[in-house]
Amino acid sequence: QVQFVESGGGSVQPGGSLRLSCATSGFTFRDYGMTWVRQLPGKGLEWVSTINTIGDTITYSDAVKGRFTISRDNAKDTLYLQMNSLKPEDTAVYFCGRQVDYWRLRGQGTQVTVSS
Repeated sequence: QVQFVESGGGSVQPGGSLRLSCATSGFTFRDYGMTWVRQLPGKGLEWVSTINTIGDTITYSDAVKGRFTISRDNAKDTLYLQMNSLKPEDTAVYFCGRQVDYWRLRGQGTQVTVSS
């Protein structure tokens, strides 16, 4: 079955960096655009970034543009999110999913906490 396993989260101080990974299985990774979303404390899902199948079309939310970088390795069936200049408002559980159905199929998420 379709599976996503997010990792790389943790606790960092403001201004710090983290790199999230999303290992996938159960589908042909290279055939799907992929998306990162996050769930802030007490709120719904918030879209973060999307990358197309070959990585040449990328979009970011205004909240993360210029600080986060999405990428993918189709040989490893893995999606990444490099997060720099982290802010306390980036504190959330981060999930990956396919662009077409991330709202119903996601992994367990990885917690990112930004605090001094």
